[in-house]
Amino acid sequence: MPDARRPGPHVLVVFGATGDLAARKLFPGLFHLMTAGLMPEEFRIIGSGRHSPGTDDEFRDQVREALEAHASRGLDDEAWESFRSRISFQTSSAEDGSELAEAVTGLEDEMGDGEVRRLIYLSVPPSAMEDMVSMLGSSGLADRARVVMEKPFGTDLASARKLNAAVHEVFGEDQVFRIDHFLGKEAAQNLLAARFANGLLEPIWNRDHIAYVQIDVPEELGLEGRGSFYDATGAFKDMVVTHLSQLLGLVALEPPVALDAGGLRDEKAKVFRALRPLDPEQAVFGQFEGYEDEPDVEAGSGRETFVALRAEVDTWRWHGVPFLLRTGKRLKHKGSAITIGFKAPPLRMFALHDGSAPSATNELCFELTDRPNVTVDLLGKAPGPRLELVPATLTLELGEAGSDLGELEAYERLLHDVMLGDHLLFTRGDEIEHLWEKSQPLLDDPPRSRRYAKGSWGPEAADAVGGEAGWRLSR
Repeated sequence: MPDARRPGPHVLVVFGATGDLAARKLFPGLFHLMTAGLMPEEFRIIGSGRHSPGTDDEFRDQVREALEAHASRGLDDEAWESFRSRISFQTSSAEDGSELAEAVTGLEDEMGDGEVRRLIYLSVPPSAMEDMVSMLGSSGLADRARVVMEKPFGTDLASARKLNAAVHEVFGEDQVFRIDHFLGKEAAQNLLAARFANGLLEPIWNRDHIAYVQIDVPEELGLEGRGSFYDATGAFKDMVVTHLSQLLGLVALEPPVALDAGGLRDEKAKVFRALRPLDPEQAVFGQFEGYEDEPDVEAGSGRETFVALRAEVDTWRWHGVPFLLRTGKRLKHKGSAITIGFKAPPLRMFALHDGSAPSATNELCFELTDRPNVTVDLLGKAPGPRLELVPATLTLELGEAGSDLGELEAYERLLHDVMLGDHLLFTRGDEIEHLWEKSQPLLDDPPRSRRYAKGSWGPEAADAVGGEAGWRLSR
């Protein structure tokens, strides 16, 4: 009996195969899927780009170096030889994909009878997407293909609409997988499970009980050789319109009729329609000191490397609840968390052990790590003769309750879903257009980027955005 977890035969084409994303995530992810028995029994991988890395063997050596540096589960020689034999490279460009198309059809013929699916991964800049999509159509590579498109999808509403129209001239929407790897994280999916599978949470998941939501993704790293991309994009387009907004959608959506791609994405799209246009007065932009000295950054650039803002969703469930979003480069600590802050009881009958009144609300925190970690912050009685309170934390341990597939990192899970044709954790074109529409006020009138020291928590003005409780990851 066929294994439902194992896709059928595939040829995978990776554009940008010599780039950073391919080295850190794509090739290590595909290698782990193979060793876990989740790749097709028959598959081939063709790396592609304008410039050849040399012979196929030289390209394979580059891939091995990437696996040695980034494969989280080690590199077994026997498994590597199996993987290596399936890898090749073929140059192509947005103007000419004929040789690549010939290479793909040649591998399909080599793999024997039966339909062979194509997975095309476009790890290319937004400015190149439209031309690349056109080439895929004219060369015939789009036939039987599923295409994975990296964020950001467009740079504003007009460009997103234009790109969507260009994509739909070549691909049906069922062939398009707009990837946002935050949706592939176990913690993001745990949020859905915790809310919809537990009668304890769903009845209180609303404005009557929730005081605020924080979605916080600070980073210690800087530009890491991505100066040209980052200076053209910035933290708002790179992180807020994409990752953080998608997480907001998961928190705020109504229960879907069914937990399938159609139901989940319909409800997320409704959230983004109900999102208030982002107010420049409710946002703080920052830039770390020394940013202009980074390679490939323009002199005098005012590009933001930090964003903190308040968003609101005008629905019956969420009216008046602030969604507080923060992200930035070169901050004090790395971390990723969704924090749900609950309202305090109407009467404060107790004092804390140190004599002060309780100020922080109860919080439910989903850490956005590959290993699930969910905590609940409560107040309990301090040991001793007096009725005083101390903070207490409950931790939900999920590490031993995983499936027999083992743990998959976000890109691994999503690549596997693409090969199976599952759109559940991918974004739809209308979602992205709604987000760009609601972002337009900030694009038209961005706040001045305030300088902040490397290793700090960003501009001091951002502290106020975190509200009375403050940012959880800064406390």
